Amino acid sequence: MNGRRGGHRLKPGYRWATVFAAAVLAVTSGLVAVEALRIAGDALERPGVDAFYEQPADAAIGDPGSLVKIDQLLGAPLAARAWRIMYRTTDVHGDPAVATGVLVVPLAPAPPGGRIVLSWGHPTTGAARQCAPSYGFDPFLGIEGLRQLLDRGYAVVATDYIGMGTDGPDSYLVGVSGGNAVLDAVRAARSVPETRAGDRVVLWGHSQGGAAVLFAAEQAPSYAPELQIDAVAAAAPAASLPNLMSAHLDDISGVTIGSYAFTAFASVYPDADLDDILTPAALEIVPRMNELCLLSNIAELHRIGEPLVGDFTLSDPTTTPPWSELLAENSAGSTAFEAPLFIAQGLEDELVVPEDTADFVQHEARLGIRVTYETIPFATHGTVAYLALPGLMQWLDRVVG
Repeated sequence: MNGRRGGHRLKPGYRWATVFAAAVLAVTSGLVAVEALRIAGDALERPGVDAFYEQPADAAIGDPGSLVKIDQLLGAPLAARAWRIMYRTTDVHGDPAVATGVLVVPLAPAPPGGRIVLSWGHPTTGAARQCAPSYGFDPFLGIEGLRQLLDRGYAVVATDYIGMGTDGPDSYLVGVSGGNAVLDAVRAARSVPETRAGDRVVLWGHSQGGAAVLFAAEQAPSYAPELQIDAVAAAAPAASLPNLMSAHLDDISGVTIGSYAFTAFASVYPDADLDDILTPAALEIVPRMNELCLLSNIAELHRIGEPLVGDFTLSDPTTTPPWSELLAENSAGSTAFEAPLFIAQGLEDELVVPEDTADFVQHEARLGIRVTYETIPFATHGTVAYLALPGLMQWLDRVVG
């Protein structure tokens, strides 16, 4: 090509700009086309999605982490393949349970030692079965950092926890149940041949999921000793439930979190009776609160819950047995672990109070855990995990390689 058009020579800068613009347009068009195909795949999967979450009769029979069923997803992220998975796990009492989730694996070849599996713990989405992230139209939407993690070669598995997606005991903020689900998701991922996984594991979670991955790290040596936990990361973790409850006893967050958590505790701990902690008005509306997913029903949750602010509990659950003991029991930090720990906290977070996270970081350091603590001045509870991604990825590149 001679660089002429209509008898006039194009200036070098103009020619470069034209080529660059064409390249950008081609890449953008390609990405749009890929995204359109992914969304089309999501849409095609919807008609049969409910059938996946129905458990076969022998669903709970088998080793923790073994697969019950697996279904390849049509709407996988770019340069990856993905599946919905149903797998076996155990609850806080050691009883068999079933959980669901998604597994995403890069198409690029695995390294010689096998892929690192990253297990993601999602933040609060609700407590009802339909609030499971894997059940959503885009089951990858809430996995914070998924693109960066896939580009680094990780296989990413994301549990729904027990009691969401498919039948099981309620496990909202039940620490051991959440930790087991996170670890058994790794086992399930490793059993899928296409994952080509090694034994190295990274744990990453936000809010409720931050607490779940902390429990997973504490439990791994005894519960899943075959896994090598290389790193643990949490954004604004719900690490101290007494502190979380104390901060929100008289606001709508306390009503919402309490509706989910107190119901879960009452369903799995024999000594916990909702009649002993919730007011008659709260007892009347809590079942409805537990039917609503957080993000899609926030306005309705507030409409129902706001009249109960100041009239939700009969007494302070952080000082009233057995609730005070249960809140402490389901708080992270009782046991040290070997892996390095990254914690991110937004200083504009009004849910997980920054001072409480700072205290938890000091507690973990006193246990001998190698903690990297990153505060983000303008981050809220909802944005902290995304805004922490640059620092998290640099940290992972350094400590995991």
